[in-house]
Amino acid sequence: MELLDRIKQNARKHNMRIVLPEGYEERTIKAADIAIQEELARIILIGDPSEINSHAGKLGLKNISKAVIINPKSHEKKDHYINLMVELRKSKGMTKEEASKLIEDPLYLGVLMIKNGDADGEVSGADHATGDVLRPAFHYVKTAPGISVVSGAFIMILPDKNFGEDGVIIFADGAVHPNPNEKELAEIAIASAHTARAIAGFEPRIAMLSFSTKGSAKNEMIDKVVNATRIAKEMAPDLQIDGELQADAALIEAIGKSKAPGSPIAGRANVLIFPDLNSGNIAYKLVQRLAHAEAIGPILQGMAAPINDLSRGCSVNDIVSMIAIASNQAAGLKKQN
Repeated sequence: MELLDRIKQNARKHNMRIVLPEGYEERTIKAADIAIQEELARIILIGDPSEINSHAGKLGLKNISKAVIINPKSHEKKDHYINLMVELRKSKGMTKEEASKLIEDPLYLGVLMIKNGDADGEVSGADHATGDVLRPAFHYVKTAPGISVVSGAFIMILPDKNFGEDGVIIFADGAVHPNPNEKELAEIAIASAHTARAIAGFEPRIAMLSFSTKGSAKNEMIDKVVNATRIAKEMAPDLQIDGELQADAALIEAIGKSKAPGSPIAGRANVLIFPDLNSGNIAYKLVQRLAHAEAIGPILQGMAAPINDLSRGCSVNDIVSMIAIASNQAAGLKKQN
């Protein structure tokens, strides 16, 4: 069974509540209809119910009637969410008047639903910039315990099954944090381990990448990776993790044995942690184009609940896949807690 099929199969078992704040957006409505038909999640759409139902009717969609539709301007929990916003942000000077306006923004309403326990995750961004999607999430959902940084992982599915986990490798960070410090890099590794388990369905073997393997070069950039590896081991002693490793030493058994003899990861890595966003983003795009790999993501990791940001150029199928991924993430977080 292909990875995406497994992700969808697991989503059906979890039956999580995924909120889609862009309920007016055509691709989102179509994706919601498919997700409901495939039973990937319990779908919550935010928008005017009459407009959403009218739009769905014109598009010939048959399943939107099974979604929960929340009107951001008028719903039974509006006052409760306003009070919650004020309470959570009172130290920042949040007033009831300001909260009353913000709560009518679907992106804020979506994260308040999650914070209040009325939804398990969110998928948005088809019609909003990344900053607009993440700002409410940072204010109200915040990062997971012990994690201070949000990162973006890509699940790379390669035609050559000899690499990673039967051809599947997780790359991080390829989307969010430009230049993490050593503690943040360690946190990205730990968050990527959760992604491997909750979404890809395998036990992570993490390589902390550098242009050096086990002291073959000396530089402060290498020191960051070495220290990040040590911190990650201290934070999560159960993880299989090693560094610093060059990419070939991490992925190819013969080279790993030669350059890093005795390493439990060298030549066997299925999670690659890049030292900065330059290297991570360049690497995933090169592998995607030159090796004809499928890149699923970016999957936002490190949040206390799944808040996944779509590309504004995303397809309907991209949104459906991200709904299934968010469901798996939410189930994984519940299992951790």
